[in-house]
Amino acid sequence: MPKITYIEFNGTSHEVNVEVGASVMEGAIHNDVPGIEAECGGCCSCATCHVYVDTKWINTTGEADPLERDMLESVMDLREGSRLSCQITVSDELDGLVVSLPELQI
Repeated sequence: MPKITYIEFNGTSHEVNVEVGASVMEGAIHNDVPGIEAECGGCCSCATCHVYVDTKWINTTGEADPLERDMLESVMDLREGSRLSCQITVSDELDGLVVSLPELQI
């Protein structure tokens, strides 16, 4: 099972195993990682699962599709690597992925 590291805004790190086929958001929710609200449950209709993908993983996670890019327009601190974690599907290639969480989810 791939390991994903979630880093809270305060620097607290959570390394968790996430099943292949689950989303990065589901991995956080199922492992009680604070900082991801996931109000829409993962259907890309809010931006409360916003994360920053570590720069060395941006190519591996792929690019946001147009719907995700539209949702990202509503986040408070959009930057390189901004993604909705509900739209990143975990695969064996993502073993070691590091994502950081913003200070606030809106």
